[in-house]
Amino acid sequence: MGFLKQGFSGALAAVMVLTSGGLCVGQSVTIHAETKAKTYEDYKKVLNYTAEYQGYEAYKEGLENVKRPETSYEINGADYVTCEGMEPEVLTDYEGMEGTSVYTEESGMLTYEVDIAEEGMYEFGISYYPVAGNGSSIQRSFFVDGELSYRELSLIEFSRVWVNTSDIWDEDNQGNDLKPTQMEAPEWLFSRFYDQDGYVTEPLSIFLTKGKHEITVVSRREPMILHSIYLQNEESLFDYKTVYEQQKKDGVSDTSGQSIEIQAEYATKKSSRMLYPVQDQSSPAITPYSAKELKNNSIGGNSWRLTGQWIEWEFDADADGFYNITLHSKQNFVKGIYVSRKIMIDGEVPFEELNHYGFTYDSTWKMTTLSDASGEPYRFYLNKGHHTLRMQVVLGDFAGVISDVQSIVTELNSEYRKIIRITGVSPDEYRDYQIEKRLPELEGELKVIRDELDEVLNTLDTLGVAGSEETVIITMRDQLNEILRDTEKITKMVKAFKTNVSALGTWITNAQQQPLQLDAIYITSPDQKVTEENGSVAAGVVHEFKKLFYSFIVDYNAIGNVAEEGEDSRTITVWIGSGRDQANVIKALIDETFTPETNINVNVQLVDMNTLLQATLAGQGPDVALQVANGTNGTVATSSTGTTASSNDLPVNYGLRSAVVDLTQFPDYEDVVKRFRESAVEPFMYDGALYALPETQSFEMMFYRKDILNELGIEIPKTWDDMKVVLSELSKNQMSLGMLPTELTFTSLLYQHDGELYNEDATASALDSDEAVNAFKTYCEFYTDYKLDRETSVEQRFRTGESPIIIADYTTYNVLEVSAPDIKGLWGFTALPGVKEEDGSINNISASTGLACMMMSGTKDKEASWEFMKWWLSAEIQTSYGEEMEGLMGEAARYPTANIEAFANLPWPTDDYEALEAQFANVKGIRQVPGSYFTWRNVNNAFYTVAVADEDKRMQPREALYEYLEYINAEITSKREEFGMKTASDAKQ
Repeated sequence: MGFLKQGFSGALAAVMVLTSGGLCVGQSVTIHAETKAKTYEDYKKVLNYTAEYQGYEAYKEGLENVKRPETSYEINGADYVTCEGMEPEVLTDYEGMEGTSVYTEESGMLTYEVDIAEEGMYEFGISYYPVAGNGSSIQRSFFVDGELSYRELSLIEFSRVWVNTSDIWDEDNQGNDLKPTQMEAPEWLFSRFYDQDGYVTEPLSIFLTKGKHEITVVSRREPMILHSIYLQNEESLFDYKTVYEQQKKDGVSDTSGQSIEIQAEYATKKSSRMLYPVQDQSSPAITPYSAKELKNNSIGGNSWRLTGQWIEWEFDADADGFYNITLHSKQNFVKGIYVSRKIMIDGEVPFEELNHYGFTYDSTWKMTTLSDASGEPYRFYLNKGHHTLRMQVVLGDFAGVISDVQSIVTELNSEYRKIIRITGVSPDEYRDYQIEKRLPELEGELKVIRDELDEVLNTLDTLGVAGSEETVIITMRDQLNEILRDTEKITKMVKAFKTNVSALGTWITNAQQQPLQLDAIYITSPDQKVTEENGSVAAGVVHEFKKLFYSFIVDYNAIGNVAEEGEDSRTITVWIGSGRDQANVIKALIDETFTPETNINVNVQLVDMNTLLQATLAGQGPDVALQVANGTNGTVATSSTGTTASSNDLPVNYGLRSAVVDLTQFPDYEDVVKRFRESAVEPFMYDGALYALPETQSFEMMFYRKDILNELGIEIPKTWDDMKVVLSELSKNQMSLGMLPTELTFTSLLYQHDGELYNEDATASALDSDEAVNAFKTYCEFYTDYKLDRETSVEQRFRTGESPIIIADYTTYNVLEVSAPDIKGLWGFTALPGVKEEDGSINNISASTGLACMMMSGTKDKEASWEFMKWWLSAEIQTSYGEEMEGLMGEAARYPTANIEAFANLPWPTDDYEALEAQFANVKGIRQVPGSYFTWRNVNNAFYTVAVADEDKRMQPREALYEYLEYINAEITSKREEFGMKTASDAKQ
């Protein structure tokens, strides 16, 4: 495999419908003699290294003057010539679409043939139906003649259609509006192909010579029904002045006296479930307004920030003619730059300027009439009747700038790796590394990057960007100038260089965000004036006084409906400490489904979970505590993503003290625990009792940089012995493995060496076994012999390339997807390395941890609490919660649910889900016993005695482990005596 380093319902002009009778076979076919046939696995290998391919702009070089034929081609979805990896189903007249279509699964490939009559550039498009899946956007890759023509075709996203289940808002008993549930409303859609990152604003095209060609569609995520693939060119848009003058010549005139008001929160359709109405109390000018209650009075904000997201509204015009469009909007999210929207009426962009209309920063709500650069309002022609208005997130004028900065960051990271291969990450500033001699090309390459940064700054100045948005780029440019004045000084700047490159990567992340919030849309005749009501300074002052007053009488810790206990009602209290967003989502789900179905009221309180023990002892605790884990300092900790490096010892510790309820007393508990893997349940069981149920489960996996390993010719290690060989190679290039010394890492190695933490009857530690000592020795060697960094963030080192392989919690995937756009497509993840067994198999067990749901012993209604726990941890609710959190906070908040069925419903790309499932098959929980909280503490103390202590105090691994083993056993014995259990000495007698 070679790498290259470098409107739907409208009639189609001269459409040629191609038919070839599809037959599903086990392999693809060769269309051209010179094109190598590829299997599904071959295509997947290509997609694993897409960052190595040229981008669309590079692909177009030399093709600018190539003809764009008027002839169009339609390839029917059912007319595939081969397929592999899926079982497509041909459908006839599906959902009103005449003719045949094909149901395509979320993985696999279909291949089509097309006979091109005229050479030229053709735009891609498809008509599709977003059939039900996991609710995320649909992803496909497209190959032409067995090759990936350019990188952007490796991942094309197709949106779904979401609507509110009701436009009449329900309220809680505090008068607050409840967020309406979002539901899919699938329909047939037509979509051209666009760059998923938004860097290329025009539709993607492909150059095709005359003759037969092969188009292969590879499924990446979610199923869909494909009706047709189109190769056709849309007409170029004219600018506003040209369109307006032509319409006036055609006799169109201004309307008079017309005024249409659309409350933006009542959007008809949207592309994402996260685009639901939001509540804003920042101004009295919003409609509806309340300083006390939370009202669904706007839409957008941070949830409407990602490229490609769209919202659509419907309205009716009562007269033909010209109208103005005014938006009551707020853009106080991105300072110094403007955010952009593509604005469409009836599915078409009216004129060129609306391909990316900018909304500038303002700290308050304001009326924005869509206007030209001089401030003259645009006139939109609308005929009498029904219309749609759609606004879609685009990067607009900043697309090229962000793309350029991303390329610059990639180049800078490459230069950084070249430098640290000579100097290391912490160079001796007094040593002469002879940089100029050893890297003679460095100066020239840095000059090119410096000039590219100057070009970016010039472009930003042209766009009117100033202030903090330029500072990061200026700082990087200035540092390059300083290095170029004396290259040898770079040894003193390595750390600052790394910091500035990372800051540039963060700049990309921030610049890609395009949030905008809308309160209302006004479509009016030019003679109608639109003014902002209650927008005066005086109204704002009164508003602030109202909010201050209500802050004394409204309990902001109570979420949603607040129920009082009574004779005719059952009420329980649930505590959550992870955050208000999480609490709001949980409470909304309770009010929508749990309380209506069970008639059990639930009071949700947002509290500091460190008070759980004290409150329980004082009889003031909750009935149920959610998202509970044990912190490394012995206190309760929670996490919005479910990641934690600590043990799950708190439920068992509480259980042994009768502070939580043993869930085995409920007759259906065995059916409930089947929802989870045994590894997720194990930490919460002791001596036949079950003291909690798992909410989340996370474990470590191995992340790797595809580009760097490919550059160094390193294969992904399968075992720890392989890893040690890789470490030697990385060390030659001043790189290393990123693996922090954590409980999960040590316990995984212990399990892989067939060791255990405790003996069978839990009376003593089992860390004195040969297996445990060997595991501990291996664990220590990574930090003594191979000098692994014990403190620096592995994500940061992974991003810069200092650690092209890291061992980290699998939820790191979400963080990298969102916060590291500069290495997008350059990395992957797979199962942990393991230990080779005698039979040749590899034991790659990964220890797991997670958050728990506990029923406190003080509950007055165990049955009601149990009903709530079963409801909360059901597949349906866990799926809904995960979807809501991801919709609210983006991919970084993807919920690592412990529910097996709900985990399968998360919107993972197919290949990544398969990697996770492969590791899930070898996951083991950390067993808890009385006094187990002392285990990791002392194993860690033993580790630091081996790896960190002064030379005269340093100990050998076996010696250190045995010394601290005494403390572990002493604590286990002490706790067993406290609870009246047999100790190790009793067992011997």
